[in-house]
Amino acid sequence: MSFRHLLALTLLILPSISAAIDLQPNDIVAPQPGKSHAMISYVNTENTTFYRNGTAVSTKPYGSPDINTQSEILRLSTSYTLQGLPAVSYLQLPYGTIKPAGSLSTYPGASGIGDVVLASALWPYSNRDTRKYFGMAGYLSLPTGSYNSQQVFNVGENRYKYDLQMGYQQPIIENLDGMIAVDTMWFGGNSQCAAACLSATNTSLNQKPLTTTQLGPIYKVNQTYTLGASYFYVAGGATTIGNTYQNNVANTQRYLLSALAYYPFGRISLQYGRDMEIKNGFVETRRFIVRFATEF
Repeated sequence: MSFRHLLALTLLILPSISAAIDLQPNDIVAPQPGKSHAMISYVNTENTTFYRNGTAVSTKPYGSPDINTQSEILRLSTSYTLQGLPAVSYLQLPYGTIKPAGSLSTYPGASGIGDVVLASALWPYSNRDTRKYFGMAGYLSLPTGSYNSQQVFNVGENRYKYDLQMGYQQPIIENLDGMIAVDTMWFGGNSQCAAACLSATNTSLNQKPLTTTQLGPIYKVNQTYTLGASYFYVAGGATTIGNTYQNNVANTQRYLLSALAYYPFGRISLQYGRDMEIKNGFVETRRFIVRFATEF
């Protein structure tokens, strides 16, 4: 496979990798029923050096790649009980902008509405006294976002995505909790892949499941402030174009640091992270997230 082909494929699956289901500290804690919340998020990521099979590539056009992605996301959620168990559902509406720069500046960027996400979670076990929680969630991403098959960069993916996740949280000592979650994302096919698949006409893109494991400590400083740190391992996600397997498995390790503040008017959270190790694709050198959530 040529380096040019690898470039196009990596740009194509970039939104999929960044769309892993990252949990904030205490997301595994079961919600109180009968509550509705709105959350607004700003997400900024930067991807630079390109890797192939764990080795950095510097030949053209990889001399100084730079991909900046910004997203504004509105999430509306409501909590309830289902057969006596805590549950929550939400609707997520994103708007995004992708700006290639450096040695990728000849590629046009993209902006517009992203793919709508629907999600529901259920807690088979929750105990507020012992601070032990086990939750399960399902996510569905709809192909509603802006998409042009003649562009390599697109905010929407023109395919369905499905994700199942399980998470567990319990105390370690005093105000320190530990959490672990595992999710697997499945992808529907994209039958209108042209530019990103290096085809003059539309061809089919298919992708194998992508599994993410995340774990880390959560420390409650006091009633107002909470800190968290998460380690992520992402595996799988290789693609097939037409009938040709592309051998571009993602084996990525990254981290995310979180700081949350709970005020009477709502919750503010700041998060920062980056890739620690990557096998194939452009390394993420920055992930910065600001969120505000409030009850209504």
